[in-house]
Amino acid sequence: MRIISFFTLIFISIFSLSSGQSPVLDTDRNPLVTGRPYYILPATSGNGGGMNLSPTTFNQTCPLDVTQENNEQENGLPLNFLLAIPNKGGVVLSSADINIEFSGAMTCGKPAVWQVESVNGQRVVSSRGHVGNPGPDTISNWFKIEKYENDYKIVFCPSVCNTCKPACGDIGSTQAKDGRISLLLSNNPLAVKFKKAFK
Repeated sequence: MRIISFFTLIFISIFSLSSGQSPVLDTDRNPLVTGRPYYILPATSGNGGGMNLSPTTFNQTCPLDVTQENNEQENGLPLNFLLAIPNKGGVVLSSADINIEFSGAMTCGKPAVWQVESVNGQRVVSSRGHVGNPGPDTISNWFKIEKYENDYKIVFCPSVCNTCKPACGDIGSTQAKDGRISLLLSNNPLAVKFKKAFK
């Protein structure tokens, strides 16, 4: 089990006070850190299970879309968070730009990294993204975690490019007639929580 040092906790406290950001906490009330896999789960029951990969709606054989398990007892696949601006301890802070990558999963021969893309007039979350290189060329690959009532939500509103003006939105979910639950930008954010994948 990873133990965060006393000095790291002091750094987090000082940084949080000075920046207005606070550490994102997992279900054990510990800060999320880079390099550790987590499950992203709905915070309330009746909203499906954890995150997974599914073939696109165009029936491509490669699983490129980010979806949810239909069974809320299923955790889905573990994910890693990578910071645009690393900090001491690798602690994920609220409203920090992050890449979200399925841990160890490959899709179409490359790492499965979250990205927002337009499909049939909707902005959906796929796994076509790339890790790192924050800037205008990777603007669609960056997300944020923000406090949402007593839980959290994932937001697409990257600040990795000062001259870019992305159309921001919350990440929600929608269920198709075939039962598939897809992630997309929505006016109704999906409240989520973060559970350590391996304790």
